[in-house]
Amino acid sequence: MAHFAAALPGLDWQPSDMAAAHRAGVDAWCAGLGNVAPAVALDARAAVWPVARADAVLCINMIHIAPWAAAEGLVAGAGRVLGAGGVLVLYGPFRRAGQALEASNVAFDADLRARDAAWGVRDLEAVEGLALGCGFGGAEVVGMPASNLVVVFRKGGA
Repeated sequence: MAHFAAALPGLDWQPSDMAAAHRAGVDAWCAGLGNVAPAVALDARAAVWPVARADAVLCINMIHIAPWAAAEGLVAGAGRVLGAGGVLVLYGPFRRAGQALEASNVAFDADLRARDAAWGVRDLEAVEGLALGCGFGGAEVVGMPASNLVVVFRKGGA
């Protein structure tokens, strides 16, 4: 958060996390940055979020370390708070139809599932299906280092 906020000072940032310790850490890292509000508690699965309106929702490394219901809630919640043209940006590892999962992500997925059977590297097409069902267009996918992807969905109506 601190990196993005410092690099994009013209944007206002609202960090969130379910864990109080994580929120405190974000607040400490962002101290002195005038464009970052104090972190709020947010459960992506909640029907009402503590943020009523946003231009973008950025989610980094969450949907693979949470139950599938969190991904469903994230996309639905983003659909509620974003207006036409708003963007939902996801970062992390994904499976892609017709492509072998990278060896590092095979091991990572096995480790995640060993820690919690509800966790794991998600199928990009399944996440895209959620997004399409919540009023977003198809995914724009950008490859990143360490076998991760940036996946961008734009809310329809723009």
